[in-house]
Amino acid sequence: MKLSQRSQAVQSSGIRRVFDLAATMKDPVNLSIGQPNFDAFPEMKEAIQAAVLGGKNGYTQTQGIAPVLEDLRRRYDCRPENGKSCFLTSGVSGGIFLAYMAILDPGDEVLIPDPYFGMYKDLAALMNSVPVTYNTYPDFRVRAERIEEKITPKTRAILLASPSNPTGMSVSPSEMTQIIELARKHQLFIIYDEIYSSFSYDAPHTELKTDYDQVLILNGFSKSHGIPGWRVGYAVGPEALIQQMMKVQQYSFVCTPSIAQWGVLAGLHHEFEAIQRDYREKRDLIYQGLSDLYEVEKPDGAFYIFPKVPFGTGTDFFERLVKENLLVVPGSCFSPQDTHIRISFSASREALEKGVDILRRVVR
Repeated sequence: MKLSQRSQAVQSSGIRRVFDLAATMKDPVNLSIGQPNFDAFPEMKEAIQAAVLGGKNGYTQTQGIAPVLEDLRRRYDCRPENGKSCFLTSGVSGGIFLAYMAILDPGDEVLIPDPYFGMYKDLAALMNSVPVTYNTYPDFRVRAERIEEKITPKTRAILLASPSNPTGMSVSPSEMTQIIELARKHQLFIIYDEIYSSFSYDAPHTELKTDYDQVLILNGFSKSHGIPGWRVGYAVGPEALIQQMMKVQQYSFVCTPSIAQWGVLAGLHHEFEAIQRDYREKRDLIYQGLSDLYEVEKPDGAFYIFPKVPFGTGTDFFERLVKENLLVVPGSCFSPQDTHIRISFSASREALEKGVDILRRVVR
């Protein structure tokens, strides 16, 4: 059977392989999961049920339902006079796909941070574009000079993720200013994935506010509203780019799942402070439990911590932890450097305490 070189150019997600492994283990301490450990808010569940029973099961407009869009337009100041627009996507993953389709031609390069969320790299490869990494080790800060080193005549876009999966580190306001000026200098797009923006612990999330007209913001409700399976994201950017992305959506995703949009509408202004406080405490718990034995940066946000393993490779250390019935994700799923592991603290305190005990025991 002859299949496309495109599909064979990428590997299956390493994270999914960890999920498959979890299904074969007996009651593991699972700190590998990259989704919230809280459920959709009650008002959203009621609204999605009402949408089903009320017959709102057909397509919506490609851009999404008007009341959700109106809220986003106010939040991001999308007006015809400033040339900004927005629309709903099938999660941020769908937004990345559409952005790449609208920005990148075959052979064009997109600069992505190392370590990275695997989709950034593999989606570019699927489109016959070229993912080029810029190094953020060892402290996972994003530095404009490291990005500029990788710019070539084929570079079209710089991708930023803040807070980051897998490191939990955020872009600071000063770093953002430097990157905007770098993009302006070379006339590059900035693609800003801020899906974890609600999970910012020590400082406000750095928003991408600028008069530079080649910036695209991708966000959504999967993490902040406990609904990763509903697939509701959104894109905010220049009108010309948004129009091209929506055109591609018409021939791919068609629209964001209709009933999920009505569910999201009911939860748009749900209070998040208590959840943020809970996750900050979990961040502190796991950081304090590891920092004296592991080389590790304290994450600014998201719900991941990315320690360097104390011996062997990240993959070897991952396999050692599996024998102790602890599941994490080897850093090789996010980077060519097999030196770290990703730990999710989106779990119960009981699981985190058990995980910390195991992580300390294997080192001692």
